[in-house]
Amino acid sequence: MARRTATKRIETQPTPPVEAAQQFLRLMSHEMRTPLNGVLGMINLLQRTRLDGAQRAYAENARQSAEHLLGLVNDLLDYARLEAGSLEFDLAPVDLEGLARGVAELLSPRAHDKGLEIVWSVAADAPDIRADEGRLRQVLFNLAGNAVKFTEAGGVRLAVERAPEPAGEGRVRLAFIVDDTGPGVAPEARTRIFEEFGHADSSDAARHDGAGLGLAVVRKLATAMGGTVEVEDRPGGGARFRFEADFETVAARRAKPLRGCKVAVRSPDAFVRVAAAAQIEASGGKVAAAAPVWLIDHAGAPAGELAPAPDQGRGVVLLKPSERDLIPRYRAAGFHAYLIKPLRRASLAERVLAAAGAGEAAASCNLLPPEDDRVAAARFAGVRVLLAEDNPVGALLARTLLRREGCTVETAATGAEAVAALARARYDLVFMDMRMPGMDGPAAARAIRASGDNTPILALTANAFAEDRRLCLEAGMNDHLVKPLDADALRAALTRWTKRDIRAKVG
Repeated sequence: MARRTATKRIETQPTPPVEAAQQFLRLMSHEMRTPLNGVLGMINLLQRTRLDGAQRAYAENARQSAEHLLGLVNDLLDYARLEAGSLEFDLAPVDLEGLARGVAELLSPRAHDKGLEIVWSVAADAPDIRADEGRLRQVLFNLAGNAVKFTEAGGVRLAVERAPEPAGEGRVRLAFIVDDTGPGVAPEARTRIFEEFGHADSSDAARHDGAGLGLAVVRKLATAMGGTVEVEDRPGGGARFRFEADFETVAARRAKPLRGCKVAVRSPDAFVRVAAAAQIEASGGKVAAAAPVWLIDHAGAPAGELAPAPDQGRGVVLLKPSERDLIPRYRAAGFHAYLIKPLRRASLAERVLAAAGAGEAAASCNLLPPEDDRVAAARFAGVRVLLAEDNPVGALLARTLLRREGCTVETAATGAEAVAALARARYDLVFMDMRMPGMDGPAAARAIRASGDNTPILALTANAFAEDRRLCLEAGMNDHLVKPLDADALRAALTRWTKRDIRAKVG
């Protein structure tokens, strides 16, 4: 006899379509990104342990796969948000050099695995701006990531330049340029590649991973920011993607530590030469064919081989992708310092000044004491941190990173536990997950503030939406960090909210 079941219909109040879409996207963003962030964080910790060659290769493949999946999730969610009309911009000062450098460094493992150079530069006359840094980063990352994907030899260059068109009082028009040495884009495909699920030709979808959403998201973001994006042939071969928009300028004073210093750049790669020259000039130096300091790129040399530096009384700096076997031997080969590509302007200036102390270089540069940019973990010794995180993987990752910085960490699994912990003990800083069972992060923050406790609270969120930042601030939180936690971002947050200088010298 068949079992009969009864159903009961429950009438509910329909949720407005836009509001429902926004709620769904916030929920899916958190639920999908949280486990992926945990995977990436754990792989990052694993790669810092002792692994043999095969294990390291397996871990690297796992990291790349997880990053690809996270990128796909981000594109899908952002595209859905754009279609739902729920896009918001969170305007704040943007450090253009930090933005370009961060994107290049994030893509460098993928580029170097393919034997590609990836470089960045910001023109000396490009002022810092006020914009939504997350959206700008997404545009640049999607453009540069697309270039790395389709380039098989040569390299990729990210550049920020001042566009010639005037933008009005207190504003500037900037061009964000991504050059590559790939196959280029046929004229008939230059519109299609910015369409949803579009590819330059039908074989691209099969030959390369990706849903074809990255450039569609770029186009929609560019339009939402009042800008334009286009692709054209790059002089010398390859493609040039160019995003332009107007921005409010922010007064910022950039250091010129290489003022009066001449530097020669030797590299077989044009992108490396151009990017290094731009960073030297942005630091106040000049590039010259004959100079007291040389930057010498060993690109193309067999792995593990290090040719000796020319012995002509110059200061010589080695340029090389991260190859640990070379690091202990650079001085023995006659180099005075080394730099890992993609270059950082502050590190470049520091190493040039250090090398300038050798031979005849000392008389040609305004020598400044080189500053050690290593971070001393003891700098944050004694900082008491309360970590409120219900996800065990997320808690393990955050706790490990904080302890590596020297912090003393106590944990709470719910918002209620965090409120109780603050009622019985004092902490220097609270890291609070936004979504926890029972009392969530914002509710816990409101309860803490209602008790009169002013301990700085930093939200931990898998979402990067402006709405989430607003919820944090409205609940009484001071700042927020987006998962997966980045070591540099974490140090910056610890510095900002504990008032300790992370650039103090290591003793």
